[in-house]
Amino acid sequence: MRVASAVIGASLVLALGGSPSFAADQVRFGTSWLAEPEHGGFYQAVADGTYAKYGLDVTIVPGGPQANNEILLPVGKLDFFMGDNLIQAYSAVEQNIPTVVVAAFFQKDPQIVMSHPNVGLDTFASLKAAPIFISKQSIGSFYRWMVNQWGFSEDMIRPYTFNTGPFLADTKVVQQGYLSSEPNAVEKQGHFTPNVFLLADQGFSTYANTVEARTDTVAKNPDLVQRFVDASTIGWYNYLYGDNSKANEAIKRDNPEMDDQQIAYSIAKLKQYGIVDSGDTAELGIGGMTEARNKDFFDKMVGAGVVQANLDYRKAYTMQFVNKKVGLDLRPKATPAAQ
Repeated sequence: MRVASAVIGASLVLALGGSPSFAADQVRFGTSWLAEPEHGGFYQAVADGTYAKYGLDVTIVPGGPQANNEILLPVGKLDFFMGDNLIQAYSAVEQNIPTVVVAAFFQKDPQIVMSHPNVGLDTFASLKAAPIFISKQSIGSFYRWMVNQWGFSEDMIRPYTFNTGPFLADTKVVQQGYLSSEPNAVEKQGHFTPNVFLLADQGFSTYANTVEARTDTVAKNPDLVQRFVDASTIGWYNYLYGDNSKANEAIKRDNPEMDDQQIAYSIAKLKQYGIVDSGDTAELGIGGMTEARNKDFFDKMVGAGVVQANLDYRKAYTMQFVNKKVGLDLRPKATPAAQ
């Protein structure tokens, strides 16, 4: 999607904390998947003119199965990229890729595992006894944490092909999923509500939907980075708590398979589970990070054998652009987010 921002006056940009400019800065922001409500804050900032107010002309470049936006950032084809979680950022440090996380718009990773209700699989610990559908990629990331932290077994893994059919057919199996996707599919196809276990609520403490920038952008143009982070933060407040209709229409234009029911379901889950706005964001603002959370997750990944203990994980992120309480005035006094 391409949305051009209006040319703005220097006084307006200065009032919003940016630098004086008579022409908007061109920015290309790549997402990690097809357009969806999990990208809503960014679409909102385009649709309601927030990026334009910050002197930014933002082009959102959707990802997807035929796209690999991750590699376009370090080679200069994108200015910012939406990462999945911190494991990806650790990998960049290991491989000396010159990128760094500058904000984290999900306080909780939406990764889940789910089970059938009322068949003896109603607690997270009980899932260890059941076969579990896990993708090949996930075996080397969050499932290693599940093995190390919770005692799950690799012997119970069954290949997950991103098809809920086998799960629906067998009440005694467990399946990985995404909070707003697979449970919704089960409800529509199986006509029941599965048990949903958000890994973040079981201790998988990574940030997610991170924004990554090149290290040279951070060094040479920190004002651009700050304006993008601040405007995206406001976009997320407005998407969650304001009129998000234009953003949702833009999401559907970029991804025609996205319908109103899926959008409503996704937004409800983002709020119910506090994916975007919970915990530290009450004081720091959406997009915030803490050193304690970063260290906690790194230590868990070391314990699970996902990363080496000698990795300088602090190179994976910077706190320079977050925790400034931007947009807190837009947050309802009593939010529906989990605290």
